[in-house]
Amino acid sequence: MTLQLTEAAAARIAHFLNMDKGAKGFRVAIKKMGCSGWGYDVSIVDSVAKDEVVFEDRGIPLIVPKSAIAKINGTTIDYEKQGINQIFVYRNPNATGECGCGESFTTD
Repeated sequence: MTLQLTEAAAARIAHFLNMDKGAKGFRVAIKKMGCSGWGYDVSIVDSVAKDEVVFEDRGIPLIVPKSAIAKINGTTIDYEKQGINQIFVYRNPNATGECGCGESFTTD
């Protein structure tokens, strides 16, 4: 299992982790949503569930539910500023399609 963070994403996540001294890491999960089927569900968490795996990239603990691994393995997470908007961008090699707004994705 690999998840990769760009330097910008790691810096942004580190900022949030530093704000919460009890934080154990950055959870990257997926849930059914949107017009294409799956959407990313990310959060700063203070515990790791039994059905989750912890990986690390750029010093950031990444917590992933085992059920999501096949769909997000190999994903690169970036953080971009677009005008006044700031957003995490996911480059998922397993995605076979995305909705027009980019909020959800499909896999085979």
